[in-house]
Amino acid sequence: MRTRRIAGRDVPVIGLGTWNMERDDRGEATRAIQRAIELGMSHVDTAEMYGNGKVEELLGTALQGRRERVFLVSKVLPSNATRAGVVRACERSLTRLRTDWLDVYLLHWRGDVPMAETFRGFEELRTSGKIRAWGVSNFDAKDLDEAHALVGDGAIACNQVLYHLEERTIEHGVLPWCEQHGVPVVAYSPLGQGDLPDEDSREGRVLTEIAARHGASLSQVALAFLIRRDSVLAIPKAARVAHVEDDAKAGALVLSESELAQIAAAFPVGSWHGLATT
Repeated sequence: MRTRRIAGRDVPVIGLGTWNMERDDRGEATRAIQRAIELGMSHVDTAEMYGNGKVEELLGTALQGRRERVFLVSKVLPSNATRAGVVRACERSLTRLRTDWLDVYLLHWRGDVPMAETFRGFEELRTSGKIRAWGVSNFDAKDLDEAHALVGDGAIACNQVLYHLEERTIEHGVLPWCEQHGVPVVAYSPLGQGDLPDEDSREGRVLTEIAARHGASLSQVALAFLIRRDSVLAIPKAARVAHVEDDAKAGALVLSESELAQIAAAFPVGSWHGLATT
């Protein structure tokens, strides 16, 4: 599994997302989480919002005896993002996750609380050892400019944003900004809603031909395209062992320049229309 640097740590390019995992079979989801760690997908992402804390509780069980092997990330809701609120929310997440620290703690999206206040709360948590680093999620270039003006280079561990083949608009401004300032980009929902193009469509034929050439799945090709840039990591959600095992193989798949160009042409960037939030 290839890695990228986040907050001074080597983090696998393919990790594990957990959004909506509370809806899945608990036993199979637990096995999927544990299998992901075995396969090197040790970047595990969650949020207090996911299932109103139920997903953090699931992870708290699944990660017992494995915590030291995991790069664990959670997120605070904007409604809890006051200086004191951030600290309380993090402590609740730590209790549900059954751990003493988070590797990275993210502001889930921009809300009404001034960023400076949220960041002071993050720094308090970092100083106390409850988090190792902090970052942001769903921030556009304007938000990033404002955050950077407050904290400068090196403080923002990553920006987690929606990015998949049919939603490439971060390439207009967000991705170049992050690359310029050394902020890794973490792609959530990197397979969209899990429905890749039909193999009979033009887009599907492009993916199918490339996948056949590499003995890979369509999902692996889609993920490999997203992580083609050194600044990007991906956290596909997978609640089944078979799905985890498929995703993990994308971490070693390298596409040729001509294959990347084919995919880029089949899935154009499109026009900017803002960022979604999950």
